[in-house]
Amino acid sequence: MRGENAVDNPVDTLRLRRLAWAGVEVRLGDVRLLIDPLEHAEPLAPALGAPRTPLPPINTGPGTHALITHLHPDHYDQRLIARLSASGTVGCHAPIAPALAEAGIDAVPQELGQPRRIGPLTVTPVPSLDWRGDDSDQVAWVVEGGGRRIIHCGDTMWHGNWWRIAREHGPFDVAFTPVNGVIARFEGYEANVPVTMTPEQAVEAAAVLGAHTVCAMHYKLFNNPPTYEEQPDIEARFRRAAEARGLTAAVVADGEPVPAAPAGR
Repeated sequence: MRGENAVDNPVDTLRLRRLAWAGVEVRLGDVRLLIDPLEHAEPLAPALGAPRTPLPPINTGPGTHALITHLHPDHYDQRLIARLSASGTVGCHAPIAPALAEAGIDAVPQELGQPRRIGPLTVTPVPSLDWRGDDSDQVAWVVEGGGRRIIHCGDTMWHGNWWRIAREHGPFDVAFTPVNGVIARFEGYEANVPVTMTPEQAVEAAAVLGAHTVCAMHYKLFNNPPTYEEQPDIEARFRRAAEARGLTAAVVADGEPVPAAPAGR
């Protein structure tokens, strides 16, 4: 496994794969990075219901690192992250590091805008907005390597920090955006407004970020009306919005690769 200060090999290609729900796999050389991987759905059943399809097991072999955007159990699979912490580093926004430590996970805390090297990759947390407020700190992750730059937007609602992220970190080859625009009614959080981005908002965020490709995530696996009710016709709406904005829409099945922008764009 490469050390944290390794230099990029210009012949390496950044490889991306969409995993279940909001999970994304990034590979460069012999480094493998998982963002918000999900394997265990049991804790989600009371609110989100049972998954529509089984969640495949996640390989946690040597050289596999992880980043988590926040502590909601559909993004922070505690059992899986504990396994991953034995194979590589687990990165998080500094405010949630104590909660991870209580769970026995020795995470690497980072402040907003603070970069960290993982072999040939550089990872940086940037602002995001959670619908439940201060009880669940959330970030997005910028990942760079092999001449490519992506952003994983986590579980976010629409917010005004897109322009700041674009100025400081953009443009992006791929933006991974939540698209289910879910209406959530549990634990006292009840309002008839989407608590994650809708397909149209996701595309607008990618446009502001200067992304070449926008990849839909965080949809289809869970739908449990009236507790957790996602938007209708998500994929068609997402494609129409991306076409109108001149962006490449990536609607990718779980486990399938996500193409980055062509070289020299």
